[in-house]
Amino acid sequence: MASRTQSRPVGTVTRGTTNPNRLRRMDRWIAAAHGRRLRRADDAVAVDLGYGAAPWTAVELLQRLRTVAPHARVVGIEIEPARVEAAKPYEREGLHFRHGGFEIPLPERPVLIRAANVLRQYDEDQVAAVWERLCARLAPPAPASGFAGGLLVEGTCDEIGRRHVWVALDTSGPRTVTFATRLGSLDRPSDLAERLPKVLIHRNVPGEPVHAFLRDFDRAWAAAAPYASYGARQRWIRAVRDLTADWPVLDGISRWRQGEVTVGWEALAPRTSS
Repeated sequence: MASRTQSRPVGTVTRGTTNPNRLRRMDRWIAAAHGRRLRRADDAVAVDLGYGAAPWTAVELLQRLRTVAPHARVVGIEIEPARVEAAKPYEREGLHFRHGGFEIPLPERPVLIRAANVLRQYDEDQVAAVWERLCARLAPPAPASGFAGGLLVEGTCDEIGRRHVWVALDTSGPRTVTFATRLGSLDRPSDLAERLPKVLIHRNVPGEPVHAFLRDFDRAWAAAAPYASYGARQRWIRAVRDLTADWPVLDGISRWRQGEVTVGWEALAPRTSS
């Protein structure tokens, strides 16, 4: 692994496109599903990796994490120096910006690394190495204090955050995949396929688990059509409830109501070589 003090960051410059509230679904899920992890950390440092040409997502991440962990801190890391300089005026207590990349140039190990819309430009066969590198920088578990260790959340969303799919990983590897959407914009669950993270987006083909999952989700959605008279939320809840018969859905109705569903990684992991 390269030194954290190296002068040249690891990675390539992204397009940098961003919008306020683009990552709100991911942020709210992190706060709800992993707020305890942040609260139990001695130093709850979170990284917004590749925040883009404007610092909105890092500013918002701090606000949302502090609803569940008042001592949380956020560091925005960008590989493009000009973007770091542009973000500096937004620094305040608990929020700072640093030049860097996948090496995560911090003296401490973060409790959270969020990398949204960063790996889309990379080849699929590069993803595992990036995941491994980032997970190696996460804070290790501390069983004596009940701290479960750091978390990497990596995924993709559309430009205004209506549709989003992300993978959550800890120091042992990938754990879950979450599908999240603004239900009013959804025609069918497989619409989310276009926002699959790089590790899965080319696997939405027959014979791959993610393809089977989205196929079954569409069937459950169609079967739940009578619930549409009560609103898209009730239809989604019914469809997800039906999915639990065949798929390891790990969350419950409080998250389904938000237009989310989280599935165990092992059920969706790619089967065939790329």
